[in-house]
Amino acid sequence: MESGAFVGNIAEDLGLHIRRLSARNVRLTSADKRQCLEVNSETGILFAKEKIDREQLCGQMSRCLVSFEIVMEEPLEMFRGEVEILDINDNSPSFPENAILIQMVENMLPGSSFPLESALDLDVGTNTVAGYSIGPNGQFGLKVETEIDGSKIVELLLEKSLDRERQSSFQLMLTATDGGSPPKSGSARILITVLDSNDNAPAFDSKVYKVTLAENSPRGTLMVSVHATDPDEGSNAEVTYSFSNRVSQKMQELFILDQRTGEIRVQGRIDYEEASSYSLDVQAVDNGSPTNAGRSKILINVIDVNDNAPEILLKSLSHVVPEDAAPGTVAALINVIDRDSGKNGEVNCEIPKNVAFKLQTSSSGHYKLITSDMLDRESIPIYNIAILARDSGSPPLSTNKTIKISVSDINDNAPRFPRPMDTVYVMENNTPGASIFTVTAFDPDLDQNSYITYSFTETHIRDLPLSNYLNLNSMNGTIYALRSFDYEQVKNFQIQVQARDAGVPPLSSSATLNVIILDQNDNAPVIVSPSGQSGSAAVEIVPQSAAQGYLVTKIIATDADSGQNARLHYQVLKATDPSLFSVGLNSGEIRTARRILDQDAISQTLVILVKDNGQPSLSSTVTINFSILGNVSDIYLESRNLVTNPEYNADINLYLIVILGSTSFIFLVTIILLIGIKCKQDRNTIEDYSSPGCCYRLDDSHSDFHPRPTLKESLNYTAAGDIVRMPETHHYAVCLSPESAKSDFLYLKTYTPPMSQGQC
Repeated sequence: MESGAFVGNIAEDLGLHIRRLSARNVRLTSADKRQCLEVNSETGILFAKEKIDREQLCGQMSRCLVSFEIVMEEPLEMFRGEVEILDINDNSPSFPENAILIQMVENMLPGSSFPLESALDLDVGTNTVAGYSIGPNGQFGLKVETEIDGSKIVELLLEKSLDRERQSSFQLMLTATDGGSPPKSGSARILITVLDSNDNAPAFDSKVYKVTLAENSPRGTLMVSVHATDPDEGSNAEVTYSFSNRVSQKMQELFILDQRTGEIRVQGRIDYEEASSYSLDVQAVDNGSPTNAGRSKILINVIDVNDNAPEILLKSLSHVVPEDAAPGTVAALINVIDRDSGKNGEVNCEIPKNVAFKLQTSSSGHYKLITSDMLDRESIPIYNIAILARDSGSPPLSTNKTIKISVSDINDNAPRFPRPMDTVYVMENNTPGASIFTVTAFDPDLDQNSYITYSFTETHIRDLPLSNYLNLNSMNGTIYALRSFDYEQVKNFQIQVQARDAGVPPLSSSATLNVIILDQNDNAPVIVSPSGQSGSAAVEIVPQSAAQGYLVTKIIATDADSGQNARLHYQVLKATDPSLFSVGLNSGEIRTARRILDQDAISQTLVILVKDNGQPSLSSTVTINFSILGNVSDIYLESRNLVTNPEYNADINLYLIVILGSTSFIFLVTIILLIGIKCKQDRNTIEDYSSPGCCYRLDDSHSDFHPRPTLKESLNYTAAGDIVRMPETHHYAVCLSPESAKSDFLYLKTYTPPMSQGQC
């Protein structure tokens, strides 16, 4: 917008009468040295004082605001105004260099990328660089990424393999287009040379280094040390560091980069108020031929240091305030500014509390000094008001300014408590009638107006009136307890105390007291389990086979107190055999300390002491009788445990296999014994019929035995009962001798008649 262009109508926006506008002496004030806006005091028109250029006013800030104050007199008023400068697309993208030189190795794989210089556009928002494009070609493409700070990084992408013998150079046109309407663009040539050596580029440890740097860091401060590695060997692996062409000359004056070590140090003055962040592009170039380069970005976040004290600016001041001025009358307009930001820029402006004035915040950094009470000139004819502006930095910086105001005032202030809410701690079992707390209110008035009486507002504690518990001395604010408190019944309650002065009309204020009853160790532990019946001791059963660490029982106890007073400990007070059982100090678990021996008594008695952690400690005891059972009960108890044991089923299968095998073996042995007995009975029968001298005649005419050619020789033994036949008729005598009877074999001889019966 050119000088004199219409911006707005202040009179219309504020609802002011144009006729009275000139008489009120309307003017604009601004904290900035350069003021680009002006107001017509006759018409209230806000217009451009000079040609407005957003890039000169706000640089690269996303939102450009011009702040000012509108001051009017008679009566004295001040308003705050802001004008937002909207960006138009009046800048085209431009590249740092008209030509970008790139060297590529012919054996580089497709998909490799090469960082390109990004275009710069002074516009912001949608009017800045929105995209990149290159002319049509069959070899290369573009890869565009958006950085953390919103800038776009463009890389040349190799889509097809290079062949230096076919084509050793390429020339492309890189175009950057912004998002304005209509869009603007800028271009640069990309000259690519294809070489065939040094095929690895240095690579940084990180693509983005994030650095935090304190404002006003001394010269030589090490900010960051970048490091890049190159997998090549020899000179191709030697890396040299440098800033890219995107780094402006101003930033190179602030930071210095060691080409050999990669250390970046501060060499200029870092001022947060000038820039809260920086972005540096660093490249690592090897010493190969041709050279390869790797790039990395360094994002520097500047930490604000509290190096600017607040400034107190008096926009207007009334030196004399009428005695009958009502509370709220404006005495001065104050503007407090701090060039720091964040906590360092947060300013707290205050004046002494013993004056009849107060600061009223009208907007950010703007205050009105107004009367807070009726003024009394006879009491204090002149006020020297010291204004203190202190920021929230560490350490904080402050500025003082004293204002001299002549006033006549009537002092009228209500009583004030130091704190609107306070906490009172009372130990339970307190002595009735003792003082537990004293409330105090202050009234800056004099004489009768400063005389304060105290009282309780009506309230109840556990459905009973407050007067049943507490009494308040109306003169000095001392609170007395009328009864003893029990923490287990009442842990805390709130009361309100009112302070009233004796003025006409009287003024009053109230404060809340949070009364907290503190626990006292007045309850002994109560044993819940195990509990004996009819007043006798508890009885527990322990198997004799219980191993060391066997859980016998667990003692459960409670304590009505809280905190450390309810923290319980368990210990053995008395035992029949101290070496047999142990009790957990905190758990109350009773376990066997060793295996139970046969000589141990079957009845054991334990007396367990349960005590709390109070001061002094309270305790209770429990007596437990243990009965040690034999192995039968042990098996029963163990079988109950085995039901839920997942390994028990596997053991049953093994037992079944052993039992089945044993049964089969016993059955087989039984069959063999039966066969042996049967055979023995058969031998006894044969002996009965084979007495000496008894022969039996066998007629071969009925036999089917066919002798071998050597039949005339002694025949082989034949089992008794076998039937043989010969082809010819022969007579044989079968004789059983004592020797043959023992061996159960028959010996055959040729029968020779005549012989008397019974001879062989």
